[in-house]
Amino acid sequence: MTPRGPVTVEEIVADVESWRGRAVSIRPLANGLTNANYRVDVDGRAFVVRIPGASTDLLAIDRANELHNGRIAAALGIGPAILRHFPESGATVAEFLPGRPMTNATLAEPGMPARISETLRTLHRGPRFLRDFDMLALAERYRALAHERGFPLPAGYAARRPAVDRIRSALAAWSLPTVPCHNDLLADNYIDQDGRLRIVDWEYSGNGDPAFELGNTCRELDYDAGRLEELCRAYFGTATASLLGRVRLHMIVSDVGWALWAAIQRSISRISFDFDAYGAARWARAEAAIDGAEFPRWLAAAAGPPGAGFR
Repeated sequence: MTPRGPVTVEEIVADVESWRGRAVSIRPLANGLTNANYRVDVDGRAFVVRIPGASTDLLAIDRANELHNGRIAAALGIGPAILRHFPESGATVAEFLPGRPMTNATLAEPGMPARISETLRTLHRGPRFLRDFDMLALAERYRALAHERGFPLPAGYAARRPAVDRIRSALAAWSLPTVPCHNDLLADNYIDQDGRLRIVDWEYSGNGDPAFELGNTCRELDYDAGRLEELCRAYFGTATASLLGRVRLHMIVSDVGWALWAAIQRSISRISFDFDAYGAARWARAEAAIDGAEFPRWLAAAAGPPGAGFR
């Protein structure tokens, strides 16, 4: 069903029958770049109400896919329980996960790469998600949409498309089995709760390359080479040049995709956020990696076999 939106959080709260006549307080949560998120306390129990942003279908967000995958993640003990879904607006009510909010600094603490790996391996071994996810294909979809609608692309993007094609070819030389992935693992989407890492926000989830999952979170968390290798070794059981090269290339793919995402968001979003600066920073980082001395080596390594000891 196509969301009718927009709705207000007050309308959603009023539509939850079990909340009527109870003490309710509402406060916005400020870390969303796509949707409006609110903490709603009802007689002292906390919930999260999430209302989709404007025209999120243009970002290739499939709300049925998100709902299906979010319920799987909740059943695995990774995501929050989804307590109510409003098909007409796309709004949801989920449990609020208390715990330590994570930052790039806390996720760089000793042992964190191994903990991230443990959570991701649990997710990736779980039931298949509803749809597939490929950031390179999504980035091309974003590029075509931006071109069609006259949204400005990152400066110099056309000149870099051959390099992106080289990444695509290197990654296509061999493949890992696709697994259910989150695909948007910035620090804000992790919560440290009772000794385990929980994950929120399943909008971009889908079955995909686990090396993208690792590359995406390494990019989001600004992991250095040591932490990247630690995460790779904890997850794959080894850290061969080929696997490390594959993760490195997916770090670039992540920046390319989110830079193009920002090119669309700057034109459609109602959220007060500097999408221009966000996209420019992403694109500058991708360009720097492509221009770096290590880029040819990553391409060659990623195209090679995964190597002995890979499990």
